[in-house]
Order: sequence, then C-alpha cells, then structure tokens
Amino acid sequence: MIAGFDYGTSNCAITAVTADGVTVVPLYAEQTLVPSTLYAYQRSLIMAALAQQLPDDAGKADFLRTRSTLLAKAREDMREYDLDHAAQGLFFGEDAIAQYTAAPDEGYFIKSPKSFLGASGLRQNSIDFFEDVVAAMMLNVRQRAEQFLGQSIRQVMIGRPVNFQGIDTETSNRQAQAILDAAGKRCGFTDIGFLYEPLAAGFDFETRLTEERRVLVVDVGGGTTDCSMVLMGPKRLPNRDRSGDFLGHSGERIGGNDFDIALASRLLMPSFGMSSFLKSGLPMPVSPFVNAMAINDLGAQADFYDQKTALLLDRLLLDTTEPALLNRFVGMRHHRQNFAVVREAEQGKIGLSSQPLYQADLGFIEPDLTIACESEVYARVTEPLCVKIAALVEDAIDQAGSLPDCVYLTGGSARSPLIRAAIQQRVGDSLPLIDGDYFGSVAKGLGIYADRYFTS
Repeated sequence: MIAGFDYGTSNCAITAVTADGVTVVPLYAEQTLVPSTLYAYQRSLIMAALAQQLPDDAGKADFLRTRSTLLAKAREDMREYDLDHAAQGLFFGEDAIAQYTAAPDEGYFIKSPKSFLGASGLRQNSIDFFEDVVAAMMLNVRQRAEQFLGQSIRQVMIGRPVNFQGIDTETSNRQAQAILDAAGKRCGFTDIGFLYEPLAAGFDFETRLTEERRVLVVDVGGGTTDCSMVLMGPKRLPNRDRSGDFLGHSGERIGGNDFDIALASRLLMPSFGMSSFLKSGLPMPVSPFVNAMAINDLGAQADFYDQKTALLLDRLLLDTTEPALLNRFVGMRHHRQNFAVVREAEQGKIGLSSQPLYQADLGFIEPDLTIACESEVYARVTEPLCVKIAALVEDAIDQAGSLPDCVYLTGGSARSPLIRAAIQQRVGDSLPLIDGDYFGSVAKGLGIYADRYFTS
C-alpha cells in the first residue's frame, strides 16, 4: 500500500492511497494527529523495541552489533520494570505527555526530535540514537495505520522542510534526510521518497483549482517555516516532474516552537528569577534561563543539565536578592519540568491569539502559581520572529520575480494572527490569504504525490 507520511515537529499524520482517493488515517480513535513525543521508562527500551520487530536480515545483524551495549542494558531494564516486551515501556503522543507530566524527573521524554536532526556536530552515537527515536515513532504510526486499514504499508512519501536546523545548510539537510530515510527503512517501509513540505501542501490545494495560478505556499510548522512559489493548475496536476513549476523557495528553522519559547523565556522566566539582581548590583545571568526554555536546541539542553550549571546556580543562590524565585528555578531544573513550562507557554500562545490576557497555570511547579501574560507584551517579544517569517515570504517572491496570485497558508502556526498580519503586510492587502487544512494539507499532498510517484 502507498502512503504519505507527515513526520512533523509538532504532530505526525499519515495518509493512505485507497480506491476512494487519498485518505487521512485515524490513529487514536478518531484523532488523525499524534503529537511528536516519546516517553520511555529507559532509553535502552527504545532500541530493544526496534530490535524485537526487525526482520532477520543483514540490517538486523548490524543493528544488534552497533547497539549491543544498550541492548544488554535493556534486558536488565525489562526485568526491573517486569516487562515481557520492550514496547510496553514506550509511550507516544498524548500518552507520552501524560507519563512525563506525572513523573517529569523519571524516565526519558523527548518532544519534537525533528528539530534536532540537522544539528551540527552530531557524533555517530547521537545519529544512531535519533534514528532509533524517529524509527520508534514512525513504527507506532505505521502499525496503527495498518491496523485501521487492514493492509501493510510499504511505499511511502515522507515530507521534509526546505532547510533543517544547522550551521552548514547542505550538510544539515543531508544528515537529517539520511536519518529520516534510515528510520523509515528500520520501521518497515521498503520504498521511500521525499518531498518538500510546502510543495506537498500546495499539491493538496491544487486539486481544487480550476485554472492555472501562481501560488505562494507558506507552511508555518512547529519547527520550520517554508515558502514555495509554484505554478499550479489542473493541467499540471498529473505531472510527476514538477521541477519546472517550482519558481522559488525559502526556508528557515523558525516555527511555532520558537514562539512558545519566546513566551516562556520573556514572560514566564522572570517569575523564576531571570530579571532579578545580585547583591553586587549586577543583573542575574540569563543563560541558564534561556537554555532551560530552548527545548529545541540540543546544545542548550546539554548545557542546562550539565554539572557546571548546577554549580553556577549554587553560587547565584548565595548572591541573589530574590532567593525564593531562584529556588523555584532550581526546583524546576531538579524535577526536569522545563518541557512542561514550555508546554504551558504553548497554551498561552494559543490563548493570546484571541484574548488580551492569559493566566499561565504553573501549579505543577508550586501550588496556585499563576503568571499573567498580556497579548501586547507577547506581540512585542515575538515581533522579531514575525519579521523573519515575512522576510522568507519576500525572499520566495524575489526569486520568482513576481507577486503570486494568492497565498496559501498551512501549518498549525499559520493560524496565529501575528504571523498572518506580518505576511499580509509583506504581500499587500489586495492579495488574498487562503486558509488550508492547517494540520492535514501536507499529509494529503504527500499522499497525492506518492500515488503519482510510485505508480507512474
């Protein structure tokens, strides 16, 4: 069976090519989206769960060899947790979030691993680990989809941003796509193709066009923003090769996660001591607070949980003028609750899109702890992000050499009034912004293109 797989920074979705066309597959009851999160009792169980389902071939032998140390630990961990199968110690999506929320300082939790795939300087053991994390998440989606469809999925078109995170863009893109490819094969897909996510979203839109249009597709996801200027129309729809219709593209690692982090850093962290002063009169160093909230930055997270940060906080506690606030921060670090803080910031971002005030509920840090967040302040602190997104729009237009006939918006973060206003200002009020299926356009377009790609 042929499928389109949207392995997103925030959510995953899969579509299947059936006799009735391209269908978005329900994964959890009626839910077609699963948050891109994983929780494991122990990291070793991720590798063990994959090892238990790999076919007996040369690939399995190599996997067992390169992960032998962790697999040996997994056997001990399975005995400790009284597990018959390693997969019993893994949780995905909302189940993973619930496990983490209940015990944030236990187990292993990862959110949005796609954000890390293009990170510069990854050693081979880190690349291996991300391959396994992505493969475990893909396997969960694939198995749930196959259970619903009653058929095996073998051929898949996977979406990818124009650019992943990384200092060297080309190297970053190669590394990230190679991880996705290896993970896809490890979870059982035999034929894998890749397509830019904004193009995929555009193909979904194209099925509704009755005449040729010059379309600027703006895909603002959780981790990246991609813009593609594409010639579209009913006569072009059947073509497998669309390279000649691709007039310009731009992309950068700016997405909804960055807006969450901005809110968490600038509006929430002052209540943890970030804006306080030391007894010497100097301001509190901000790097621990910034690193804590930068959950999409592998290096920042490593620094935050490094012993040197613990020693720095010990010294700052002796010198701060507001020890209660800094102790709150130290407690958050000790219980590994920084992901939960950013998750509440995400709820604040959503709330402030339609109301002037949001009371962030941080009762998981301290009973009755709430922090008032104002929409005007949030707009100011996120303005630089909106400016960068607008610049990407302008770059794609400049490459194409002309304005589009319309702008097609997709990606969950494209719903933000702040982002929409920045885009509208850049393209002009006379140009219509067309709303796509914010969470389903990419997956549907991947399925449409997959059908063409694998059957022509």
